[in-house]
Amino acid sequence: MDKTITVYHGSKQIVEVPSFGLGRKHNDFGLGFYCARSIDLAKEWAVSSLNDGFANRYTLDTEHLRILNLNSPEYSILNWIAVLVDHRLFTIKTPVARRAKKYLVENFGLNENAYDLITGYRADDSYFDYAEAFLNNAITVEQLSCSMRLGQLGEQIVIRSEFAFSRIRYEGFEVAEKDVYYTLRKTRNDEANQTYQEILEEESDGLYIQDIIRGGISVDDPRIPRNISQ
Repeated sequence: MDKTITVYHGSKQIVEVPSFGLGRKHNDFGLGFYCARSIDLAKEWAVSSLNDGFANRYTLDTEHLRILNLNSPEYSILNWIAVLVDHRLFTIKTPVARRAKKYLVENFGLNENAYDLITGYRADDSYFDYAEAFLNNAITVEQLSCSMRLGQLGEQIVIRSEFAFSRIRYEGFEVAEKDVYYTLRKTRNDEANQTYQEILEEESDGLYIQDIIRGGISVDDPRIPRNISQ
């Protein structure tokens, strides 16, 4: 069975040879080459308000790759956010947030270094704010999950290991026009913001991060929303 897939990397430049070990360590899942299965999402991520970008196209042979799929039913939204807080720089506003970061990493964290490839949602723009609000005990885990789903997050594929880099091949590029794709990205973000504000207006008796810590809630607790793509 052919396990070769097509992926796209949105960038300000053409990238013919992705390089292992480069990138920013504070990206969602740490160092790696960030791609999407959707060319439209890659184009959104490639543009700024001032400049066009490029959607670089690759084929990736996934056979024999160790793949961590954070969107599979075996993982919960707290697994995703635990990986996120372990890499991204969050604003820690309260002692609760400091304890929350430690608790999430220790109880819901995963060993990403054991995998060649990670699939999970991108904490882009508003979605990062939601995660930060949850960490600071401002919204419940149910509100976090709901706002993520309704915001239609983009799924990303992150190539992490040297072996995985050896399985990717450049196939060309398409120009991402800022006049089209910056508007699409901004619209998606604005809609997510509106949804988030509506969710905040609703009463919630769900689980805040402080409740999760105090209750010693673990990964198999049925009250924790599972796959955030559902």
